[in-house]
Amino acid sequence: METHWSVYMMDEGKGTRDRILGAAGALFYAEGIRAVSMDRLAEKAGVTKKTLYYHFRSKDDLTEVYLLARDQPNLRAFARWYADADGDAADRVAALFTGLARQAGRKSWRGCGFLRTAAELANMPGHPAVKAGAAHKKRFESWLAGRMAEAGAADPASLARALVLLMEGVFSTLLFHRDPAYAEAAGAAARALLSAAGVPGGVR
Repeated sequence: METHWSVYMMDEGKGTRDRILGAAGALFYAEGIRAVSMDRLAEKAGVTKKTLYYHFRSKDDLTEVYLLARDQPNLRAFARWYADADGDAADRVAALFTGLARQAGRKSWRGCGFLRTAAELANMPGHPAVKAGAAHKKRFESWLAGRMAEAGAADPASLARALVLLMEGVFSTLLFHRDPAYAEAAGAAARALLSAAGVPGGVR
């Protein structure tokens, strides 16, 4: 999902470290990690390269913090979509896919920042940013398992894992096709999973 880094950067009350992080968030998300140099980041943040390295030891360090900063805003967005949806648990789960489709409809949307970063660093599985992304995905899965437990699923952990697989598939597919029909199809599949798991209202 997309974090509005441009708004974040315009807050003059933010300190130097936050301005650097804002610049990294905007550039990394829009263009990718490896495409953006530290010189460009310093220029975007309005600081010297020396100042940038004072706050972040390396580009690897900055990449990790960039993903850590996306963690809670993204989780809160999913929680909001779920809580704001009308209806039963199946309607709320379907709303997660609808919300993602809305995000993908924005011109500035570039997919899941965690997934894209992991792809860029696929040859470095121990990279701290990859670990930060993996931890975020696990937190989302754990949150979803909690919601499925509340909905009465017999095995909420397994159901949450299946729903996460659907979600990751939608993230990937929408990068190629910005067609909300794919998200709607995933929402229908999610309803079927809930029904099979014994959650009321799973299929319509």
